[in-house]
Amino acid sequence: MNDGWQFPCAQVELPSWHEHLDQVVACFAQYGCGQRGRQERFAGGDDRNARQQGIVVPDGFAITAQAYWYFLEANRIKELLAACMARVDRKGLTNLTTIAEEARALVLKATWPEDLAQEIRSAYRALSVEHNSVAVRSSATAEDLPTASFAGRHESFLNIQGEEALLDAARRCYASLFMERAIKYRQDMGFPDMKVALSIGVQHMVRSDVGGAGVLFTLEPESGYRNVVHVAANWGLGENVVQGAVETDEYQVFKPTLRAGKHAILQRKLGAKQKTMVLEPAGDGRPGSSTVNLDTTVEQRERFVLSDEEIHQLAHWALTIEDHYGMPMDIEWAKDGITGKLYIVQARPETVHSAKDPFQLKEYALKGKGAVLVTGSAVGSKIAAGRVRKLDSPAQADQLQDGEVLVTDITNPDWDPVLKRASAIVTNKGGRTSHAAIVAREMGTVAIVGALNATDVLQDGQLVTVSCAEGRTGKVHNGLLEWTELSIDLKSVALPRTDAMLILADPEKAFRYSFYPNRGVGLMRLEFVINNTIRVHPMALVKFDELTDATAKAEIEELTRHHPDKRHYFIEHLAEAVATIAAAFHPHDVIVRMSDFKTNEYASLLGGKQFEPEEENPMIGFRGASRYYNERYREGFRLECAAMKRVREEMGLTNVKLMIPFCRTVGEAGRVVELMAEFGLKRGENGLQIYMMTEIPSNVVRAKDFAKHFDGFSIGSNDLTQLTLGIDRDSAIISELFSESDPAVTDMITSVIASAHATGTRIGLCGQAPSDDPSFAKFLVEQGIDSISFNPDALINGITNILAAERELVKADT
Repeated sequence: MNDGWQFPCAQVELPSWHEHLDQVVACFAQYGCGQRGRQERFAGGDDRNARQQGIVVPDGFAITAQAYWYFLEANRIKELLAACMARVDRKGLTNLTTIAEEARALVLKATWPEDLAQEIRSAYRALSVEHNSVAVRSSATAEDLPTASFAGRHESFLNIQGEEALLDAARRCYASLFMERAIKYRQDMGFPDMKVALSIGVQHMVRSDVGGAGVLFTLEPESGYRNVVHVAANWGLGENVVQGAVETDEYQVFKPTLRAGKHAILQRKLGAKQKTMVLEPAGDGRPGSSTVNLDTTVEQRERFVLSDEEIHQLAHWALTIEDHYGMPMDIEWAKDGITGKLYIVQARPETVHSAKDPFQLKEYALKGKGAVLVTGSAVGSKIAAGRVRKLDSPAQADQLQDGEVLVTDITNPDWDPVLKRASAIVTNKGGRTSHAAIVAREMGTVAIVGALNATDVLQDGQLVTVSCAEGRTGKVHNGLLEWTELSIDLKSVALPRTDAMLILADPEKAFRYSFYPNRGVGLMRLEFVINNTIRVHPMALVKFDELTDATAKAEIEELTRHHPDKRHYFIEHLAEAVATIAAAFHPHDVIVRMSDFKTNEYASLLGGKQFEPEEENPMIGFRGASRYYNERYREGFRLECAAMKRVREEMGLTNVKLMIPFCRTVGEAGRVVELMAEFGLKRGENGLQIYMMTEIPSNVVRAKDFAKHFDGFSIGSNDLTQLTLGIDRDSAIISELFSESDPAVTDMITSVIASAHATGTRIGLCGQAPSDDPSFAKFLVEQGIDSISFNPDALINGITNILAAERELVKADT
């Protein structure tokens, strides 16, 4: 890992070095860390058993910042170092490398004052070090502040054995204050070079080289959403994670349900984990062990690094640390492969989102789309464009012109002086929690990491548009595309009395959209997740052995290889997608519409053709409620219900309500509700509410009877308009006749709202019209509708229209 735990004593000023050496070397136990294996409790933890009450930190001691100043004064090099720093060309940095080497040489040639060296030796002996091995980690006094992380700027040393090797490693930590990247970062952040000192953490060496390591963020690192713990994991030492050299396993854990003792893992993504960093004896006179990056075995790449129990344990510790410090945290953890124990090895404030005003949003959207050249993990949500400039190393920085798109294999702290000149960064390697991603966020630079083949596909001088505004997947489009930028001050947006809700489909965008003014999700469409993430027809999983399409069968086998029971593949992915959206908007309602593909759409899923009839008019054919109890799909519906039950009961997200689409008759309504109860989703049990899409004229005509089976109605204005007027909404010839404001349609809406009020049934509407047409919004408000749901890009305009309508209604009443 990189730099060490931030020690409070690094900030203390002492009047005399010689009289206070007992405070120059300090035991970790003073700062909430264990001494000789004892676990100290952090205040504020909400833990379920004794094991979760303490955070396990490798035992050790701190060589404090006061020791650093004493080291410089004893060797009379403080003024010499200051003179070196004064000679740095602060504009062009033309002499940075030469000056940095000169400064480091001064430190490396210096000797330890004997009294301080003896204190360090004594502290080392007192550790009773297992395998006689420690990690030596740097921590600057200006480091890990809420506004500056210094991540990766200073050196740390692993597997140090013996007193003299420890002293040598500590001296090299001091010298790393004068690495080029550290000097440049201090300049960028406004820290005077000679006002920054270095504390050093000396800890038992955790053998993560034969185990695993990673990072924890106590918020979602892209959106800044505060109610999740983001976990990243890789085999071997943590440097690959920090430097973004691998695609890690990733997990999202929901804090409220974690505290409640529920299964709180919202998402898990198996990373490629291409490399495993292990130890080997150091060379070139350096102390301890150096590292070597090996190709990860196929067996390990196909396996998650952490068990569910370990994910929950780390997330509990992250909560406790966050509670203790009272701010979002960036934490590093390690797992000892010999003992199997988990450890926290570093914690620092998260420096990007915690410094932002969460009420200021800027939304980017492409006006058009070009050919997608490469994809990777999006960092942030911005868009940039420019000419491609491919570089192999920071030494080629002079080739990059301001505003060009930097394309390279991977970045590390040595790239920092270069990155500010690029309009965007695209790397082959890296993940969203890598050092490269963290620095890109800190600078506000558009970045795509983990693009795999960007350096092969993109060519020097090529004009491209780099978009991180399309979800978690970043895309490099060919050509210079136009885009829009919308600034939103959420403080200026008041919510109306009528509930303004969202229409969502993509869980990857849920955390970002949660910051929008809203009262939940009025419609979550499952079709997006089934089509884009699951990709397989549910019945093809239920009846996998009976599939006749050999090509589809092979592809399904590959997709479901981690699931011995292929049905669980569908249940797990659907549950995680729904849970992510439910968590993002918790505790507000999230109304999930059960699947509503038409037969032609179902047939396009892998293995689907075998299970779907060919229909002349799928729009009014075998769809919606009629499928659920039919033997052709009954077992597929069972899988949908199993996923919803997992979300509500195992994961504790009872804000999820379920909605049945295209329910033609009252008898069908009863049949479907009974079947859901048979499948474990009983209306009223554990607060479960079931809604009906109101999109067929029969739903309006017999609304009071349908209300006996459902807790709420949601008007689907598109289908209701289409079926009321007898118009194919996809027909260009008669498209001008399609209007939600047609009196026939508004009469239907007026009628069903009145029936809902008469039966005490909640009713809302999902659609674009109230945003596009203020008069339609006014009509709905006048009828007393409970909620209106909008697509995210229409929400603000929709709220404006509702507020205007409500103000007019108040004036009319007075």
